[in-house]
Parts: sequence; structure tokens; C-alpha cells
Amino acid sequence: MAESILFAIESGIGSITLNRPDKLNAFNREMALALQAVLKECESETVRCVYITGAGKAFSAGQDLSEVTDPDGPGMARILSEHYNPIVMAIRHLKKPVVAAVNGVAAGAGANLALGCDIVVATRSASFIQAFSKIGLIPDSGGTFYLPRLIGHQKASALMLLGDKVPAEEAERLGMIYKYFEDDSFQKEARQIATTLAAMPTIALAYTKKALQWSFTHTLIEQLANEDKLQQRAAKTIDFKEGVQAFLEKRQPDFKGR
Repeated sequence: MAESILFAIESGIGSITLNRPDKLNAFNREMALALQAVLKECESETVRCVYITGAGKAFSAGQDLSEVTDPDGPGMARILSEHYNPIVMAIRHLKKPVVAAVNGVAAGAGANLALGCDIVVATRSASFIQAFSKIGLIPDSGGTFYLPRLIGHQKASALMLLGDKVPAEEAERLGMIYKYFEDDSFQKEARQIATTLAAMPTIALAYTKKALQWSFTHTLIEQLANEDKLQQRAAKTIDFKEGVQAFLEKRQPDFKGR
């Protein structure tokens, strides 16, 4: 596996670390393809939650511009179609929650890949920047889809056009992220979220994720029908039976992700 991505599975958590700290974890082709590969590995039943963070002082500065300007590089069309778009879709299609633990600056595609995850937490010193307009580009990696849905059209428009830096505390206030934590407790708090999710009924979480995604493109009537369909499936799982039994017996449930 490429060293630009570190990956380990422990206690049901697939831990992914973006590992080009000397480049602020900026993406090049090797790193993007390696991330796709480990996200594929996270489809395994042994993984019940995915945790993505960055090495060093950044989450990800986005695209490595030296690759963009390299005449022998992949070019913008391939960077989007072969690098970022597959990553966005892999995160959304994973049948388990994906936590982005933003440990520092998240800029450009780095910010938008984080915002496409199911739960986003950040350290207080982290920041989010839609840096595209600063170099004459438009936001990509799903940014124009997710950001206005998270914080509203007007605010998203301003942040994308102006390229303002958004500190973690402000990002939480806007609803861009779930929570921020103080720097000295961030790693513990962020990992605890992943640990909690990994012990929960995985299939029900997957159906919740799917229902939320469907809500972007369906009417209320259609969504009620979707909920009905998914709820019937969830009610047939082993974890549902365990959850009900544990409730009746007044004990903590032991979910198996099945």
C-alpha cells in the first residue's frame, strides 16, 4: 500500500490517515488512488465505522498544484473523474458511517471531501477554506452540492466566491460540522465518536445514511415510502431483535452489525 495513506482496522474501526504531512496532505494521483483502495477495503464486514484524519498539522490542503501544472501530469479532467469524484461516491456508497476528524486546515478538495462525510468534527485550531476562487477554479469534490445544503445558499455562495477562512468554532455555529473540540482533547473525543458508531447497529446506520441521501432528491410522499421500505428491512435484522430484547431486559445491547 502506498505510504501516502495509512490504514488499519481495529475494534471495528477502519482508520485512514492522509499521510503527506510535508505537503499538508495535499492530494496527488498516488494518494487519491490509495484512498480509493482503502475505502474499498472498508466495505468489509469487519469494518463498522470509517475514521479519516490527517497526519501532521493539516487535514488536507486539497490538490497538489505541482501535479496540476506538470505537463506530464494527469490533467484536470482526469484529476476530477479519476481522483476526487470516485472518492466522493465511495464515501457516500459505504454502508457504514464515515467520520472526518479534521485535525488542521482543510482547504479546497480537502475541505469538500471532509464535508461529504457523515459526521465531521474538528479541532479548535482547524479551519475550512473554499480556496478555489483564489486560483481561478470552481469548487469541486461535491462542494457545490453539500455546502449550500449544510449552511444555506447565501452563506455558501459568499464563502465560495470570496474564499474566506472559516475557523472550526464558526463552522460548528453555521452547521457546517457537527462539533469542534479543544486541541488537547480532540483525538480522544473524535475517536470516541467512531468507537460509539462501531458498536451500534451497522445496518440501521447504513439505512439511515441512505434515507438522508434520498431526501435530497425526493418529495415528502416519496420519502415516507422510502422510510417504510427501509424500516421493514431494518426490522428483520438481528440487531433489531437484540435492541428490543436488551430494552426489555434493561441492559446494554450487544449489536453485531447484522
